[in-house]
Parts: sequence; structure tokens; C-alpha cells
Amino acid sequence: MNLANRITLARIFLVPVIMFFLLIKVDLGSFSISDFSITYNQIAAALIFIVAASTDGLDGYIARKNKIVTNLGKLLDPLADKLLVAAVLISLVEMDKVNALIAIVIISREFAVTGLRQVALLEGSVMAASKWGKWKTAIQITMIIALLINNFPFNFIDFPFDVVASWAAAIITVYSGIDYFVKNKHLIPVE
Repeated sequence: MNLANRITLARIFLVPVIMFFLLIKVDLGSFSISDFSITYNQIAAALIFIVAASTDGLDGYIARKNKIVTNLGKLLDPLADKLLVAAVLISLVEMDKVNALIAIVIISREFAVTGLRQVALLEGSVMAASKWGKWKTAIQITMIIALLINNFPFNFIDFPFDVVASWAAAIITVYSGIDYFVKNKHLIPVE
């Protein structure tokens, strides 16, 4: 197994670790400044999420640079991304930090586009990430980090950045999903 695929697998294996820190019922303590408070569990989850999310571009870069792109990598990379986002969003819904509707919209789009990508692979082509797909990923990661760290530092100026980022992520996610399906409608059999 090549280095790029190992990085992708590491991202998958970090998913339950992040969920453990988010959903653990043992209080590991908290950190407070003024009116701001965050648990050490959330800090650990946020740091691990940042590491996991940063490997998304790294594995693809390594695979392309070293000419070690594999079918396994083409399958695992988008799956790892979707598992990471879906698991953390579900955990955040459980923690009452994100609206369930937003999580459902994002997760539904992620799996719909993954299915479309799989159809493309079966047809012998690869769906490249679009600029909207890249924007979607960036805003989703930003949203999740803001939610994980309790809207820090925006909470000091009473700006609900986490809420704004959540709705922006939902809107861009839907738009990018529509964009993928419109650009790849030839892959959808109409009988």
C-alpha cells in the first residue's frame, strides 16, 4: 500500500477517535476565559479534526506527484472525506451544536455525489473536484471547526459566525451538488 493510501486510511481511522472525544461522557475538564468556556474533549476533537481534514489535500498531492494514483485511492479518498464530515456533523447534532436539517442536507449531498463519482468510475472516468466542490469543502471544514471551538473568537464580539457558517455551508453544499449532477447528467441513465 502506497503512502497516499496510508494517509487516506489514517483519516478514516481518526473518525472514531474524534467521535470518542466529542461524545465521551467523562468530563476531562474545561478551559475558561471571561464568558468563554470549552472542554478539553472539544479541544482534542478540534485538533484531531484539523489534522484529519488537512490530510485531504495531502494524500492527493502525494499520489499525483509520485504518480501513484490507484483505484483504491480514488475510492477511499472521497469516502474518507464523507465519513469524516458525516461523523462529526452527527456528533455535533447529538451535542445540540448544529441544526439537524443542516447536517441532513450536507450528509445527503455528500453521499449522493459519492454515488455519482462511483458511477463515473464504473464508466471509466474520474469526476474531478469542481471549484464549487472545493469551496464547499473549505466552508464545511471552517463551519465544523467553529462549532467545535464554540465560536471562538467571534463569541467575544457577539457575532454568530458558527451559525452563519453553518447556513452558508448548507447553501454552498446544495449548490455544488446541483452543479455536479448538471455537469454529469450523462452518467445518469434515463429509461
